[in-house]
Amino acid sequence: MKNILERLQQFDTLTREESYEIIQKMSKGEYNNSEISAFLFAFNLRDIQVEEILGFRDALLSLAIKFNTDFETTDLCGTGGDQKDTFNISTLASFIVAGSGIKVTKHGNYGVSSFCGSSNILESFGYQFTSNETILNKQLEQSNICFLHAPVFHPAMKNVAPIRKELGVKTFFNLLGPIVNPAQPKHQLIGVFSPKVQRLYQYIHQQSDKSISIVHSMDGYDEISLTSPFKLINKNGERLLNPDDLNMNTIQQSELTGGKNINDAKSIFHNILSNKGTIAQNNAVLANAGAAIANYKNITLLDGIEIAKTSLKSGKALSSFNTLIQKY
Repeated sequence: MKNILERLQQFDTLTREESYEIIQKMSKGEYNNSEISAFLFAFNLRDIQVEEILGFRDALLSLAIKFNTDFETTDLCGTGGDQKDTFNISTLASFIVAGSGIKVTKHGNYGVSSFCGSSNILESFGYQFTSNETILNKQLEQSNICFLHAPVFHPAMKNVAPIRKELGVKTFFNLLGPIVNPAQPKHQLIGVFSPKVQRLYQYIHQQSDKSISIVHSMDGYDEISLTSPFKLINKNGERLLNPDDLNMNTIQQSELTGGKNINDAKSIFHNILSNKGTIAQNNAVLANAGAAIANYKNITLLDGIEIAKTSLKSGKALSSFNTLIQKY
């Protein structure tokens, strides 16, 4: 590792094979905590390269517990690390997508740079994490959604998790989250925290046969926040859109805050799913759910949002949530 760290200090880049090998050795405990911390932090000092992230991805997928399903699914997953402390927009949007009839294999984790990630919020409602394929497929069948808790499916990274938590800042593992879903869904909405990362994901998926939409709000959110213009990149090209292009108003950042503790987060979460959220809260969630639906069905963003509205207002999104939580 010393040689690798010295190279990184000189802004040298790793090959795909070297990146793969480092993650493999990390999983086997061949590096100490100080070495892992230094390695993670080195990539906060320069942009990660395509070959490097592909090597990291390949290694994590090779080490992961696989989840096999016959359903065609989608995922809504952000990189996190935008330091915006929003409520759980992508998780809420996932239930709205599920309420529309689309199967969702949601990949997520505990918050690292925020107090309430997708795993935190679902666990607070009593959801039990599992890698049991039979249970997860029943969840997909009955509620149209299942949740793949990253530490359960990536046990090889258990020695890295406490280091990430202690650092409390985004690392390249944030970038890996959306591309190491153990279900490897054919459709995905990915939110990223910077234009550079959005371009990186575009390069990663250029040769893929998956249907991917990548969104970034220009004021730094890793989702469609409606607080600013946002860029959408997918197989149809790239567009810079404004909230009024979605027939929605621009909202204030303060309207997206997730509260001060888990009880606040739970209250906001359940209110929105019950169609009792504020207009700003509902619209932010509907915009992202609509983008995921549009990506899955290959329809316009506006048509996707209309389907999302029906899911929320009809109570089907809440029903999907209740089925998942109450039965599992």
